[in-house]
Amino acid sequence: MTRKVFWEDPYRTTLETRVEEVAGNEVVLAATIFYAFSGGQESDEGTIGGRPVLEARKDGARILYRLAPDHGLRPGDPVTVTIDWERRYRLMRLHFAAEIVLELACRRLGREAKIGAHIAADKARIDFATATSVAPLLPAIAAEANEIVVADQPIISAFDGKGQERRYWRVDGFATVPCGGTHLRRTGEIGRIALRRQNPGRGKERIEIRVGDGAAAERIQA
Repeated sequence: MTRKVFWEDPYRTTLETRVEEVAGNEVVLAATIFYAFSGGQESDEGTIGGRPVLEARKDGARILYRLAPDHGLRPGDPVTVTIDWERRYRLMRLHFAAEIVLELACRRLGREAKIGAHIAADKARIDFATATSVAPLLPAIAAEANEIVVADQPIISAFDGKGQERRYWRVDGFATVPCGGTHLRRTGEIGRIALRRQNPGRGKERIEIRVGDGAAAERIQA
């Protein structure tokens, strides 16, 4: 099982580790800071041993990284993993903005209404199954979400049953939510949240989420 350092320290941008497995153009690392697509959050971008990662995907408790066919790596080789920090930090901010908006929206629409989500580096979206426009809800949701941002509250991330890799985040007084993404330290890092309604199809509503500059939108390292 790959040790997922991106949970232990999501602000880390480089990691010295070793190759654990090689299968053609895919490698498995002993430890990693390179997040793979999951829960709607896009994969990181970066390099392993100076080689660009073409794809990162989950395989049970492992993460497989696809490199160019001529990567030349073998099991046991030491490698440096480097991620695109600006992209990661945008993903973290938009991810947590979406988490807050989702919680507030579900309190109004019901949790069963959510049917999809996607977190990219420029915007996030959440899709709901409902025949009623979400537009009238957005001003109140945005206002409540931005109150949480302005409050700059600590975001607690921890395991709920570490053997099963179950993670959650908590903002005291707001919510505790299961989630295996990469999380910020404080809500103030998100930046001002702006919402927009879209209609992706009959019986579906979409909330599009963007963020402005945060209280700590520059690089932060432990």
